Amino acid sequence: MENLLFSLNTTIPIFLVMVLGYFLRRINLLNDNFVTIVNKFNFKVTLPVLLFRDLSTVDIRAVFDIKYVLFCAIATSLCFWVIYAVAKFVMKDKTMVGAFVQASFRSSAAVMGLAFIQNIYGSSAMGPLMIIGAVPLYNIYSVLVLTLEANDSNGELDRAKRLKSAGINILKNPIIIAIVIGIVVALLRIDFPKMIDTSVNSVAAMATPLALVGLGAGFEGRKAIKKIKPTLVAAAIKLVIQAAIFLPLAIWMGFNGEKMIALVVMLAAPATPSCYIMAKNMKNDGTLTASIVVATTLLGAFTLTMWIFILRTLGLL
Repeated sequence: MENLLFSLNTTIPIFLVMVLGYFLRRINLLNDNFVTIVNKFNFKVTLPVLLFRDLSTVDIRAVFDIKYVLFCAIATSLCFWVIYAVAKFVMKDKTMVGAFVQASFRSSAAVMGLAFIQNIYGSSAMGPLMIIGAVPLYNIYSVLVLTLEANDSNGELDRAKRLKSAGINILKNPIIIAIVIGIVVALLRIDFPKMIDTSVNSVAAMATPLALVGLGAGFEGRKAIKKIKPTLVAAAIKLVIQAAIFLPLAIWMGFNGEKMIALVVMLAAPATPSCYIMAKNMKNDGTLTASIVVATTLLGAFTLTMWIFILRTLGLL
């Protein structure tokens, strides 16, 4: 019961903020223009600042573990390519492929994950290490699949042009740029004046609530119900299947404690709200993405409790 309450206290407030956004949109206090603007603002400003802050404040040289970072990177890569290959072959509606793949493999490592880790261990260096191994790949692979599978109203581009566009989008991706700058600042151990740190913290603090309100306001309930089957399949992959495959490997490799809980976040946390932001900005299925994020956020309260209970029972947390 204690574990259940702990997980609910972590996850349900996030879900309720999304519900608030949905309610405010329904009573016309928010409109479609707000959703469009707030999604762009989050994608280009608040989420990059949040990641920069989290990475730039860690002593990477002191805590760096190459085996752990490589495990995060390899697991993330395998999840993406296997899901993409299967979705491309199995899904009848090809317009949903990009949104489905992104929301199935990409966890809320920065927006929800670090808060979850800190609730258990307080200040932790393993969360940023997991971010270094996984989040750049989250964004590179997301840009790749969303570009290749975009619903281009101007007509389909040929594959070479789409790949070129994907490469340009990766280099221009503000989240990837923020991660690189954050790592450089951490390695150089640059200390900013307090006024700069305070400003960065203020902008970073907006990332999660704004992303969640925008997600709720943009959620289209009736359309999402029509896509309940791919939503539930994606939720199963995101919350259970990935973790069931890779957590036993992590145990075999000797990871435990902070490293293990960071892996739980990477493999089994709800899909990140930035999935929705990127899908909308890159002409993919925003309705399906929002549906998957909402479903994984709600169900994640229970599946995360299950994983924590199992790992604690095994003495790994």
